[in-house]
Amino acid sequence: MSAPAILLALLLGAAMLVTPRVGAFALWSRLRIRRERARAEDALKHVLACKHRDQLASLESLAGTLRLSPGAALRLAARLQSAGWIEVGSSGIALTPGGERRALQVVRAHRLWERHLSDDANMPMDRLHHAAERAEHTLTNEQVAKLDAHLGHPQHDPHGDPIPRADGHVTPLKASGLNEWPAQLPARIVHVEDEPHAVFRHILSSGLRPSLIVRIIRREPDAIVVEAAGRRCRIDPAVAASIQVGPASEGDLLPPEAIRLSELAQGESAQVIELGPGCQGFSRRRMLDLGLTPGASVQAALDNTFGDPRAFRVRGTTIAMRREQTDQVWIRRATAEPSREEMS
Repeated sequence: MSAPAILLALLLGAAMLVTPRVGAFALWSRLRIRRERARAEDALKHVLACKHRDQLASLESLAGTLRLSPGAALRLAARLQSAGWIEVGSSGIALTPGGERRALQVVRAHRLWERHLSDDANMPMDRLHHAAERAEHTLTNEQVAKLDAHLGHPQHDPHGDPIPRADGHVTPLKASGLNEWPAQLPARIVHVEDEPHAVFRHILSSGLRPSLIVRIIRREPDAIVVEAAGRRCRIDPAVAASIQVGPASEGDLLPPEAIRLSELAQGESAQVIELGPGCQGFSRRRMLDLGLTPGASVQAALDNTFGDPRAFRVRGTTIAMRREQTDQVWIRRATAEPSREEMS
């Protein structure tokens, strides 16, 4: 290669490195800024979480949570204190009013994004937290406000955690651990801890979710037998402590004859009672658009040799539904075949 060609190649390479906005140095700089912002906001969230547990954060807890060396944790704390977001004292680390507002903004973005992923994207609950951890640091306050309005200003995320309002107000969660709840007394699940992840997955695999009505059938030496949505499961008492419940009102309780639509045999007819709490967001809107509203008549029209999907007749239209959908529709069997007018 000739000397002019080599010089041209070097100049082009240098230009690619230093070009504003798209050069390698510019991209690296933006990546570093985003990484530093995420680490600072994660630190503020940690201090806020300690405060909610009536504890004071420390350099040791900060280093452990963010997986930092002691020196890196010290430098991060110094930077946050210099920015006016925390105060570091001999007894621990506390948020300043400005730091608490910033932490609540991040928590608000996280929980609204979880709600969006659950309601609009139908993402499984065990994947929500990690996806929201990435998004919470990129959303602007304006984007969060638009998301809040789009979702209808929800009060809780899919796990039952209260979503901070734009002004920073957080409604306290009034609940008790399921392990402490009296036997035979119906309760509504109001919150499920999503950490540790293994415990959370065990709770989900047991079919237990926020808004579900549960009842402790009996306590055994190594397990608690719980009934929820017509099914029973055995859970470890330590796992039950990660499920917070509150009193169930009379209107929360399904009638004794209630069954799931998935249990309706071919040719049988029934009346819709309600959609289950696990049916939210886009899935819920679609089910309602299909006519599965309280009081509507439904008939199991056709079974599938392979099980899924099955065909149902609703308001004069035949629709196909999968098992995971029909499990969310609560019905009562009809005492007689519905008339043509009822089916239409």
